[in-house]
Amino acid sequence: MEDVVGVLTERIERRFAMSMDELTAAVAKAPDTNREATGVVQWHGLLAESQAALERAEDDLLAALETQPGELADDPTVALAHRVNSAVTVRDGRAMVVRWLLAPGTPGKQEDRATERRARLSGERRGPTAPTTMPARPAMLPAPRRGVLR
Repeated sequence: MEDVVGVLTERIERRFAMSMDELTAAVAKAPDTNREATGVVQWHGLLAESQAALERAEDDLLAALETQPGELADDPTVALAHRVNSAVTVRDGRAMVVRWLLAPGTPGKQEDRATERRARLSGERRGPTAPTTMPARPAMLPAPRRGVLR
């Protein structure tokens, strides 16, 4: 099985035509210059952290299994196995985000760029995407009655 972080690091380096260290330094120096690069660097860092956590969890599980004869029976060892499964899920989720960020023409990305461009040109700030107030009650619903439970 190929190293997930290594494969994605290579794709990032090809995409931006620089090493990961150079890209990280460029983003740290000017994070607003290229939002795409900034997002990729941020998520790559999270991916690397989750890979390190996975490796620690696997090491802990292997150490526990070496001291335990027979089947997986005690709760601490089972908890370590669950920790490994959780770490794999987190790592894989973050890898999916990095893949999505690197994919050209991915649905949702084009509209986001166009919306950001329009907002920047018009001087508008982006607000929340969901309403923050309760909608008015439709006129056809009766008002709730008080005091009597049915």
